[in-house]
Amino acid sequence: MKKTLAIAGVGLLVLAALALGFWKGSASARPKFDTFYQAVLLDNGQVYYGKLEGLGTPFPVLTDVYYVEHQVNSQTKEVKNVLVRRATEWHAPDRMVISASHIVLVEPVNPTSKVADLISQLKAEGH
Repeated sequence: MKKTLAIAGVGLLVLAALALGFWKGSASARPKFDTFYQAVLLDNGQVYYGKLEGLGTPFPVLTDVYYVEHQVNSQTKEVKNVLVRRATEWHAPDRMVISASHIVLVEPVNPTSKVADLISQLKAEGH
C-alpha cells in the first residue's frame, strides 16, 4: 500500500513538473510580428531589413533582405543613403542565417514607413 502511494505521489509530481514546464514554455513564446518586414540590428552596428523567421531559435533566417548603402558623390562629397537588395551581390544570396547571439534587437517595419516605401519601389523596378 505504501509502495502504491509512493508511486502515485511520484507520478503526480512528474505530471505537475510537466504541466509547469508547458505553462512556462507557452508564457515565453517566440515573438511574432504582424508586419511584412522587420529591422534586425546586429552587434556590429549593421541593420538589415527583411522577413525574419525563427526568432527565438539559435539561428534565425532573414529572407528578402535589404540594407542601407552610403554612397559619396566624388565631386560634391555629398553622402546619399540608398536601400540595396541583398541578392545583388556576386554570390546572389537568397537568405541570411544569423547567429541569434549577434542580434541586438528586432523591430517591425511599419508598412507606411520610408523603408517600406523604398522596398516597394525596388520591387516595382524588379529588384
